[in-house]
Amino acid sequence: MIYSNQAFELIQPKVKKVPFILSIPHCGVSFPTELKNDFVPHLINAPDDTDWFLEHLYDFAQEMGITVIKAVYSRWVIDLNRSPENQSLYKDGRMITSLCPTTTFFGEKLYKIEALQPNKEEVERRLEKYYWPYHDKIDELLESRKADFGKVLFWDAHSIRRNVDTIQKEDFPDLILGNDDLKTSNSTFIEEAIKTLGSDSFDLKHNKPFKGGFITRSKGNPQANIHALQLEMCKDLYMSNNETIYDPKKAKRIKNLLKSTFENLISHLND
Repeated sequence: MIYSNQAFELIQPKVKKVPFILSIPHCGVSFPTELKNDFVPHLINAPDDTDWFLEHLYDFAQEMGITVIKAVYSRWVIDLNRSPENQSLYKDGRMITSLCPTTTFFGEKLYKIEALQPNKEEVERRLEKYYWPYHDKIDELLESRKADFGKVLFWDAHSIRRNVDTIQKEDFPDLILGNDDLKTSNSTFIEEAIKTLGSDSFDLKHNKPFKGGFITRSKGNPQANIHALQLEMCKDLYMSNNETIYDPKKAKRIKNLLKSTFENLISHLND
């Protein structure tokens, strides 16, 4: 069953619920009617900074008892994985788009004219209408599952182009597991994720170059039995080489690995 809110879609599991919440905050491609005409038209027809097709890659989750929350609107409207105070999570000179971006990751201007860029009042409006409902629903789900099971695991799913030279000059590794330098989850879940994700020949890195965004850092609280992990992956693992079309045949390998990872993580939720 899919529950739609203006800011998110909630996909309920098809089998008995487990204490596992999957978030896909950058898969949204819609733009609110009141904002659509402010953006450069050819950019929003296919918003480039989208985590394309992750909802298809992870579509096995509801068959495992996992609850899925995913964004409706593009991160260009408001980025659900940024600090509400718009504070940067990295201090190494990389290109970081803001809470309400005005450019793409490649520096292209998103708005037709500068006067249409969101001012402080407009940012606050978008926070209230599109940002906080997503975060509040995650908090509600985490507390509900923790109340029912005693602990809960949260997985924030992301994907990225193989190369974004405004972030780093080198190609990204296949998979990057983030937990803010071991702060957002206990070692059991971190070690299991590394072990299973590393069981294939994918190039797996841990907390480098991504440590987890604001969602992972703000939701993870292992002392309270809420464990959060972020996985960033290169889009060419499941899409065409030019990263535009979902490729089910190519995706099968990484999809099987993700499913095994979730199965092994869920087994520890029963410990």
